[in-house]
Amino acid sequence: MSLIAIGDIHGCLKTLDVLLERLSPGADDTLVFVGDYIDRGPDSKGVIDRMLELDETHDCIFLRGNHEVFFLNHLNGNNHDSDVWQLNGGVQTLESYTESSGQVVIPEEHIHFVRNTQMYHETPGFFFVHAGLQPGWTVAQNLKHPSEKTFLWDRNHFNARYLAWEKPVICGHTPHPEPINHPQLISIDTGCVYYMYPGMGRLCAVRLPEREFIMVNYVG
Repeated sequence: MSLIAIGDIHGCLKTLDVLLERLSPGADDTLVFVGDYIDRGPDSKGVIDRMLELDETHDCIFLRGNHEVFFLNHLNGNNHDSDVWQLNGGVQTLESYTESSGQVVIPEEHIHFVRNTQMYHETPGFFFVHAGLQPGWTVAQNLKHPSEKTFLWDRNHFNARYLAWEKPVICGHTPHPEPINHPQLISIDTGCVYYMYPGMGRLCAVRLPEREFIMVNYVG
């Protein structure tokens, strides 16, 4: 039995399918997706379809990323955030939901999926969150004073000299050419959708507790 955390997908369905084939998760494995399923890549709709399929056959945890918040704010009619979202990959997401008639149709089950994503997931040995935690607080202190801004946007931990976390934190959100594998921090956003930039363009997963990293190159 393993925990398998999967990094930021950003609409890259073909790459996700290659990674899932490589992972070949078993019936006893738990898949933890760290958020940012949508935006920027070519098939956000297809990615959420795949999440729903996986949820029928595997034990899955779906965390919320900042791009899911953009999506929800758009659905809630927040025009300012909708404009910001479209500048940050929302245009590609809406295109993936555009039918031949030109109408954007987002299935109710997709809306339900995004609205039911979780802010974090905790096990006895690990803590999973999209962006990170306040580095000077323990995990327990972060949970005592929960902050959506921290959970979905924070990057301070990458520059911190000291991490107060009492267990390893697994996150995505901040792309790096290689996964980060420190005793208290595992970062698995290797910039799949940024394949046009040197060193980027891989989708990363980590199998726990072994800390075995599995990566595949972007597939267009």
